Amino acid sequence: MTQPHITPQTTRVGWIGTGLMGTSLCGHLPAGGYRLTVFTRTRARAETLLARDAVWADSPRAVAASADVVFTMVGTPRDVREVVLGRDGVLAGAAPGSMLIDMTTSEPALARDIYDAARARGVAALDAPVSGGDVGAREARLSIMVGGDRDAFERGQPLLACLGRTIVHQGPAGAGQHTKMVNQILIATGMIGVCEALLYAHKAGLDLETVLTSVSGGAAGSWSLTNYAPRILRRDLAPGFAVAHFLKDLGIALAEARRLRLALPGLALAEQLYRALEAQGCAASGIQALVVALGRLSAVEWP
Repeated sequence: MTQPHITPQTTRVGWIGTGLMGTSLCGHLPAGGYRLTVFTRTRARAETLLARDAVWADSPRAVAASADVVFTMVGTPRDVREVVLGRDGVLAGAAPGSMLIDMTTSEPALARDIYDAARARGVAALDAPVSGGDVGAREARLSIMVGGDRDAFERGQPLLACLGRTIVHQGPAGAGQHTKMVNQILIATGMIGVCEALLYAHKAGLDLETVLTSVSGGAAGSWSLTNYAPRILRRDLAPGFAVAHFLKDLGIALAEARRLRLALPGLALAEQLYRALEAQGCAASGIQALVVALGRLSAVEWP
């Protein structure tokens, strides 16, 4: 079947999930000229989009019935399964020739299950998790890691280009999710280094702003150092990416590591430290709040 080209003039887009990242990303589509139908569990969280002429639907199934391409960006693999494969899910309402793009960070095996179920209905499915945080979402400069058929990836490019800057096809279904796990493993251990380094500088009596000027541009530089260290210095622990969500991702990564018979002690340590942070009442804080848990190990309260 020849698939129609995706254009603002002809393509109807659906969006399911308007959390911190989803709301920002979804908002770029009307700006690109696309007609939009939305659903989220709490309608009030979609009001800013509805005020911009998005149309409300009462279920994921209803979104799919009115769209050529449906994006999902929800919380957990369980949510993805319900929203996509459930009785009132996307695939129950999707027409042959339509497309599903799941941007949730989820399980590679679930991405493959969705791909198979979608293919049986004549629907293209891509797993397309993202990295870049709340700022990247607001500024449409995320990295998008895509798994699925190459032709579906090429077809979806006009929409993905509205949402991100680095858009890479990683391979078959599930490959996008595996790549996101690589990303999260890098962030998890990197955040330990960022927070430990700042604690060391603080205890050594250094001026932290001056320290960052020296180290950010050298061999120790990283995205996390550039973006999270200034928040830590401002005592800003608000979630660009929440601890609770990060723990979900680390759990997926550890489960995949066990399945692959990999020992990843750095990842395991990071998960335990973030679990301690959760126990200290910081589940809703941003992942930069790790400095609090690490500081308490040495009886240092972050000033």
